[in-house]
Amino acid sequence: QVQLQESGGGLVQAGGSLRLSCAVAGNIFRTYAVGWFREATGKEREFVAGVAWTGVSTSSDSVKGRFTISRDDDQNMVHLQMNRLKADDTAVYYCAAAPDSVVLRRAPAYWGQGTQVTVSS
Repeated sequence: QVQLQESGGGLVQAGGSLRLSCAVAGNIFRTYAVGWFREATGKEREFVAGVAWTGVSTSSDSVKGRFTISRDDDQNMVHLQMNRLKADDTAVYYCAAAPDSVVLRRAPAYWGQGTQVTVSS
């Protein structure tokens, strides 16, 4: 059983930073791949970044160099540090988990409720 809860969303100005956190409940977390997706109004949900239990991470081209994903297994937490935010980053951000990184990208098994990130001028 895996349960996810996002936090840290909010309103920031363009060029600013924000850190999202995902609390993971479940004794199988350590072997799961965990990542972030986002869904902007009028757009399809898209993959943002993911990290495997080994610590290897990947991110989408749209956020490379700006967003960094990390996981802290001791605290059962996954974070997404977002820097140099821009208007296109405005979306609801969802934490997701799956048995491995391939499944995470294709069809995550578990989802959080989402947290709103709004970037304004």
